[in-house]
Amino acid sequence: MRALDPGAFSARLELLTPVTISDGQGGAEISYSLVETLWARLEPVSIGFDESANGSIVRVTHEIWMRARSDLAPGMRFRMGSRIFAISGWRDPDETGRYTVCRTEEIGR
Repeated sequence: MRALDPGAFSARLELLTPVTISDGQGGAEISYSLVETLWARLEPVSIGFDESANGSIVRVTHEIWMRARSDLAPGMRFRMGSRIFAISGWRDPDETGRYTVCRTEEIGR
């Protein structure tokens, strides 16, 4: 693993968890609640294009590095200002328990 400079954790992100809210008619709406605000490293990984009926869709993926966490769960997101990053998976990059790296897709801006 490459050495990681702690100063590289320069992005201030909000970690969000999904919350299901009943609409009172048998359905539900998903909202997001703040878990924690944290410092992280945001690293663009790839860009891809898909076709849809409304035109092209651009898909941008990032890796988000942060201090190790054990409370991540499917459906969680990061927010940085108006940008939203959906977490698609996470890992311990060197299996030392120091860091967690999340693979994300940017879904909102």
